[in-house]
Amino acid sequence: MRVVVALGGNALLRRGQPADPANQRANVATAVAAIAELARDHQVVVTHGNGPQVGLLALQSEALRDVPPYPLDVLGAESEGMIGYLLEQQLINALDGRPVATLLTQVTVGADDPAFANPTKPIGPIYDQPTAQRLAAERGWSIAPDGEHYRRVVPSPEPHSIIELTALELLVSSGVLVVCVGGGGIPVVLDRHQRLHGVEAVIDKDLSAALLAAQLDADVLLMLTDVPNVEAGWRTPQARPLTDVTVDELRTLKFAPGSMAPKIEAACRFIDATGGIAAIGALADAPALLRGDRGTQITGGPTSAPGI
Repeated sequence: MRVVVALGGNALLRRGQPADPANQRANVATAVAAIAELARDHQVVVTHGNGPQVGLLALQSEALRDVPPYPLDVLGAESEGMIGYLLEQQLINALDGRPVATLLTQVTVGADDPAFANPTKPIGPIYDQPTAQRLAAERGWSIAPDGEHYRRVVPSPEPHSIIELTALELLVSSGVLVVCVGGGGIPVVLDRHQRLHGVEAVIDKDLSAALLAAQLDADVLLMLTDVPNVEAGWRTPQARPLTDVTVDELRTLKFAPGSMAPKIEAACRFIDATGGIAAIGALADAPALLRGDRGTQITGGPTSAPGI
């Protein structure tokens, strides 16, 4: 089977964990162990989050007093290279030299997307409220609550198309395990002459993962995170884990925006476009997720069919 594996940001850097290389390498080793088991029997494409990493790069860019801060599209490209390198190296080691490649991936968005007027995508580290408010005043950031803390938020426009799709298909069809569309991809727009330009935004990684899986005609979209199941009524007395559920059933429920809601939307979009299967669950459960033994298994309902 062709499987797109989407690693959540918390799979690469735990919440509140310092973003140093040792922590990221240790977390990548855990992710690679799960991915390698899948890749021995299936055609695997890996995508990943980059929220903590792109936030760290933004802070480092701010430290260069004589150089204007680097735009988010450039920082996104840097994070794709950094995380891709860590994943690629350990995947090569785990798969006995099987070809693995990281592809910097541009994803088009609409220049008129309303997200540019309404920043919602959290990036970077968490702060207490006084620190977040001070940084917002000093740097012109937008901030928003993230649990008990606060984070910077930036525009998150809808992904439209993957520029490097043809190259991706060639690599995957040739047996290469590809790491791509990191952090939702590098956000770009096309001008009236069909030339590409980067924009200040971060595309939601889950929606881009759904687009990637659909455009590669994948059989399964696996979204790996730090929880074993999707929960209905999360953080309420009525909370219950979902195991086998349809797209139609999911669309009757509400989920936390900026957390589980994008994953649910991504799963529904992928299934609507392809008729495939999506699963959401814990990183360590990846092989069992693919077998349908763990996590939340999502399938199409009566109104879900390819192309709808």
